[in-house]
Amino acid sequence: MKTLFNLCELRDDVRTGVARESDFAADLAQVLDGVAPNEYKRADVFFANTHPTDGLKRLLENVCLRLSGKGGEAASIFRLDTQYGGGKTHALIALTHLANGMSGVANIAEFIDPALVPTGKVRIAAFDGENADPVNGRPLGQGLRAHTPWGEIAYRLAGVEGYERVRLSDTEERTAPGADTIRELFGEDPTLILMDELSIYLRKVRGRPEADQLTPFLSGLFKAVESTPRAALVFTLAIGKGGQATDAYAAENEFVARQMDEADSVAARKATVIDPTSEHETAQILRRRLFKPIDDAGASEVVEAYRQLWSTTAGLAPSPAGEDRADRFTKGYPLHPALMDALTDKLSTLGNFQRVRGMLRLLTQGVAKLWDDQPTDTYAVHLHHLDPGHPAIRNEVLTRLELSAFAPAIDNDVANTSKSALAQELDAKHYVGLASYGSFVARTILWHTFAFNEQLKGLTGQEINYSVLGPGLDVGFIDDARQRFVAESGYLDDRPGSNLRFLTEANLEQLVRRQAQQVDPSEMRAELQDRIRKVFEGKDLEMVPFPSVPNELPDDVGSGAPYLAVISYDAEVVEPDAVSVPGLVERLFQTKGQQGDYRSLVNNVVFVVADRRGREEMRNSMTRRLALEAMRHPDRIADLAEHQQDKIREWHQRAEHNVAVAIQQCYRHLFFPSRNNRLQDGMDLAHASVDAADAAERPGIGQQQVLRALRNNSKLLRAEDHPLAPEYVRDQTVLKNGQATTAELRNEFRKDPRLPIMLGDENFVTMIRAGVDRGVFVYKSGDLLLGPGDAWADVKVDQRSVIYTMAYATKQGIWPRKAAPEPGPGPGGEEGEGTGGEGRGLEPPPAGAQTFTAEAPLREALTRIWEDARKADVARIDMLSLRLFDATDAFRLLAVVGREPGAQKKVRIKADYETGEGSTMELEFDGTPSDAEPARQFLEPQLRAATDKRMDTTYSLTFTDGLALAGKAPEELTERLARFASGAAFVEARAEASQEAGQ
Repeated sequence: MKTLFNLCELRDDVRTGVARESDFAADLAQVLDGVAPNEYKRADVFFANTHPTDGLKRLLENVCLRLSGKGGEAASIFRLDTQYGGGKTHALIALTHLANGMSGVANIAEFIDPALVPTGKVRIAAFDGENADPVNGRPLGQGLRAHTPWGEIAYRLAGVEGYERVRLSDTEERTAPGADTIRELFGEDPTLILMDELSIYLRKVRGRPEADQLTPFLSGLFKAVESTPRAALVFTLAIGKGGQATDAYAAENEFVARQMDEADSVAARKATVIDPTSEHETAQILRRRLFKPIDDAGASEVVEAYRQLWSTTAGLAPSPAGEDRADRFTKGYPLHPALMDALTDKLSTLGNFQRVRGMLRLLTQGVAKLWDDQPTDTYAVHLHHLDPGHPAIRNEVLTRLELSAFAPAIDNDVANTSKSALAQELDAKHYVGLASYGSFVARTILWHTFAFNEQLKGLTGQEINYSVLGPGLDVGFIDDARQRFVAESGYLDDRPGSNLRFLTEANLEQLVRRQAQQVDPSEMRAELQDRIRKVFEGKDLEMVPFPSVPNELPDDVGSGAPYLAVISYDAEVVEPDAVSVPGLVERLFQTKGQQGDYRSLVNNVVFVVADRRGREEMRNSMTRRLALEAMRHPDRIADLAEHQQDKIREWHQRAEHNVAVAIQQCYRHLFFPSRNNRLQDGMDLAHASVDAADAAERPGIGQQQVLRALRNNSKLLRAEDHPLAPEYVRDQTVLKNGQATTAELRNEFRKDPRLPIMLGDENFVTMIRAGVDRGVFVYKSGDLLLGPGDAWADVKVDQRSVIYTMAYATKQGIWPRKAAPEPGPGPGGEEGEGTGGEGRGLEPPPAGAQTFTAEAPLREALTRIWEDARKADVARIDMLSLRLFDATDAFRLLAVVGREPGAQKKVRIKADYETGEGSTMELEFDGTPSDAEPARQFLEPQLRAATDKRMDTTYSLTFTDGLALAGKAPEELTERLARFASGAAFVEARAEASQEAGQ
């Protein structure tokens, strides 16, 4: 069987070591100016070194279709969206060569149908934010300098004449030109506009006038491109170099993020998003850049040998379920799958390790060293072939990746050029004449140590076997080397059950671990719960920490903000690979109170739940913080060396940040009301995951993550958002009946999972005003009546302000308004509030009667009635009516009212509902409580199963001898009724005016 060195040949620049850093750092501006390295400047070399990824091929095809005018393209605007170092600039350079005709490229068909490649002139204009110079101006030629993106693009498109058109916008005003001005620059030729590194440009102009002009410029540019045939725009979007925010650059990164979020909101409406480099294609990209064409037949034989080896050692090096290692190996040969796993799953989580670019740089150094040594029995490039003892690789680890803290561990345990490290000693002592098993094991552990998240660091003995094992190697020796290395290492993590990984300062870490073991679990839990509360506090959502029973999660309007229920990590967690609604969330969402009543305002609450995998990391982070806090005590820290004291202080300072990150990465599961995207049948809850990288970037503001996730799922309406269409609200809410108070309609948004959650009332009021302006609604509040064309007054959200549909208002003679208002107070003394069956009460009061009304929770409403009647010197109440809007309360009162002595009882029920299959039912009942019992038995299960339901119930009690107010009878009646109904009710009581107190 052929070895690696027989099957593969390195590309010349890799083999000779002349590959420069610039060869891996694509620079669009250098390519356009003709000063880039040949690997990027020459189209034939560029495409020879480039793997035709699916994303890149889609991009090239769509742009060509657009430029040709043939049609069939997905869009005219494309956004390349992937992490830094993931191929965005590379794709823009590919487009540049494409627009120039791909001259000299022998393998065009690998990337695109040759017939689509432009043969005529294509205008190319590019802006590279990394090379921009907003203060001094970037030289353009002919004595011109551009200070803004629009200045550069104008010059690239139309030369000096083009620049002169926007000179004032570029040099003096620094204000974005309009779409028409931009369109004038395109001319008649096909036009390709490329924009790269916008986030870096934004950082450069922070605090300057043009900082606020990028979004208007993009909007105008998008409009100009869309309206111009054979014009295409491709731009990249990322949050700048440096990846996640750090303490030193947190302010700049947050500024860039806000600006790019705004640009993204504009682009998302029109741009087609393409990831030019999918993660599963990474190995193919790397091998294309590192190696000349490979002997695929010989490679297949090698892969088959590995497959048989894995099969015979399945118990010692098991394969993850569902993974086809042989298929992965075939596509990425000679890069071993375990090597790619370590690079993509471990090193790529580091903030300063760029995805493809970092891998290329590291592998270039590693394979060049491997070809120099050419060890026997080498059939593929393994992780252990990256030797940290090699100066170039050591420098990569310690300097570029900023992992210098591991220098003692590398020197002592892995590789040392001045004296033998532990692994080298094991090789010399135990494996003379064999492969360097000790070094293979140590290197594998080291590379698996380099990861951001604690749970990713390290690996198991079986994973070491899989990573190292190959034809000609013995798994028994691998196990032997691992056991010897673990027994003698001074820097391995030696905690029981821990993965094999290196620590930076073993002794100090052991002190912290021992202190962590002394942390009181109850103290840790209390501190962690307090920190979780702080993370999820905020003004937009009313946070309810750790509810365990339904009555701990309110079912009311409260402060007006929706409720955010933070579920205790000890009570429920979500399995990341099998997401389902946790039982506690289901119970809290469906029921309220101690009696298990159905929750009414189900669209007014969202839940965040911990991830099972992140729970332990969160606990460990808090335990570590408390341990470090204890070690900072003067009596404890004085016993440490000065550099260790500094380290403890540094760790403690970072620990609070890490706790916040761990909390938000753990509490990443959001459950919110939805009928369209149900996670499981019969439960109006949907699920969204909070992005872990976003949590790490902005720790401590968990509520913003929740709001962002809701916005991304179209579940949130803020004051500044475009409101729902009034026609939709009219047809999908209680307004189907023709009228509703503004408070009732606002509450529909808190009840109906089909509707978005509103933050505040501003968006709701905007929707009402739009509905009135468009003739969909008529608004009435007291004497104020508003319809189409009326000047605006304040819209009130209360029970005395009413929204009518235009059809209902017209039918009832409410609109158009009469020349003079008709007199006569409605219920509660408000003019025109309505009487009779469509109003709040029953029949109009008789002449000479006094009427008392109140709308509040039943107990409060009755108490106010008695107080008002006694204050008016009324002795007896003749009639009492109760109107309830909650079906559960209404059904519970049925038997209670029916048993009330000394009164004639009537009940009026009006209900309608819609089933999940679209069937509808309307029911009206008017009679005695006893006769209403069959109606209750029918309606109760139907309403419970319905997807849309409404029920309006009115009880009337006419007291034969009157209800005396002098004694305790009113309060006793209150207790009997309010014991079974706690929701809001409209209560009306009447008494003859002649009934004065004392008679």
